[in-house]
Amino acid sequence: MDQAAKEFTPVGIRTDVKETGPLYHGTKAEFTVGSLIQTGFNMNYDEDTKANFVYLTALIDVAVLAAEMASGEGEARVYIVEPTGSIDDDPNVTDMKFPGNPTRSYRTREPLRVIAEVTDWEGHSPEALAKMRKNMERAKQLGLEVIND
Repeated sequence: MDQAAKEFTPVGIRTDVKETGPLYHGTKAEFTVGSLIQTGFNMNYDEDTKANFVYLTALIDVAVLAAEMASGEGEARVYIVEPTGSIDDDPNVTDMKFPGNPTRSYRTREPLRVIAEVTDWEGHSPEALAKMRKNMERAKQLGLEVIND
């Protein structure tokens, strides 16, 4: 099996997406209601890279996974957020493997306003998280970096 990284070509990327219902952001960073989550800070999964986008999702399970997988020692946190600008499909998950953005994951260069913290979510099993970390490490070794531009 060829392990060489293939050139990544996102398909079906939508800009200025309209979503109804709550939108979520998962992280280990602590915010208060009314705070703005902004670009320019370390990425959740790569502490050596400044984020050019802020990520959000319409699915709470996706936000929970993002919070649990985030770097750092803090507590995993999930927030209900409100975009202050347009949101676009996240090209990191919207490609030929996931046409149509089934994870309903988005990104924006504009801040997200924290509306509330969700505290009654259920986390993933340690086994599932270990498998996801292994897959992320494998992708990194293959040179599949997060699209951050």
